[in-house]
Amino acid sequence: MEERARYQLDRKITVDEFQRLGREGFFPEDARLELVDGEVREMTPVGPVHAGIVDRITEALMRRLIDTHRIRVQNPIDLDARNEPQPDIVVAKRLPELDHRHPNPPDVLLAIEVSDSTLRQDRRQKIPRYARAGIPESWIIDVGRRRIHIFTDPAGITYQSETAHALGDTIESPTIRALRVPASEILPRD
Repeated sequence: MEERARYQLDRKITVDEFQRLGREGFFPEDARLELVDGEVREMTPVGPVHAGIVDRITEALMRRLIDTHRIRVQNPIDLDARNEPQPDIVVAKRLPELDHRHPNPPDVLLAIEVSDSTLRQDRRQKIPRYARAGIPESWIIDVGRRRIHIFTDPAGITYQSETAHALGDTIESPTIRALRVPASEILPRD
C-alpha cells in the first residue's frame, strides 16, 4: 500500500499549521500522521515484525550512544517548512533545546526507516528528502530481504554512496564514530 489516506484540506499547509491543527484536535488523537510536501498523510500501522526491529535497533543504539546522543523513536523531525516526517529512529545531537522542539536537519546525524511494506515509498520519497535536507546518513532496514541499506554523502536530492549489509556484516557508521553494530543485532533471524 504505497499511497496513504490524506486529510482533505483546501490547500497545502506548513509544519507550523500542521502542529497547530494537531494541538487543536483537528486530527484523531490516535492517528499516525506525517506532513509530506504540505500534505497530511496517514502512516502504515506498525506490525509486530516492524515493532520488533525498531525495538532491536533502539536497544543497540542505546547501548552504544545513550551518553552522547539523543535517540528518538517514531517522532517527527522538521525538515523544512512543508515536511515533518516521522522516521522510525533518529540519532540526533544531544541538545537541551530538543526538549522543546523537534530536531531540524542540522541536529540530525542519522535517520532510520524500517521497511516491511514501505520500501518503495521510503526509497523514492523519504531518502531523497533526507538527502535534500543535508542529513549526513540514512538507513533503510529492508525487512523482506534482510538487508540494511546505508546512504551517505548527501548531494541535492540523492546520496552519493549506498552500501548494503546482510546478517553476517558489521555496520560502521561514517557519521557517528562510536556506532559499530553487527547487523545480527538489528535484523530478524527468522
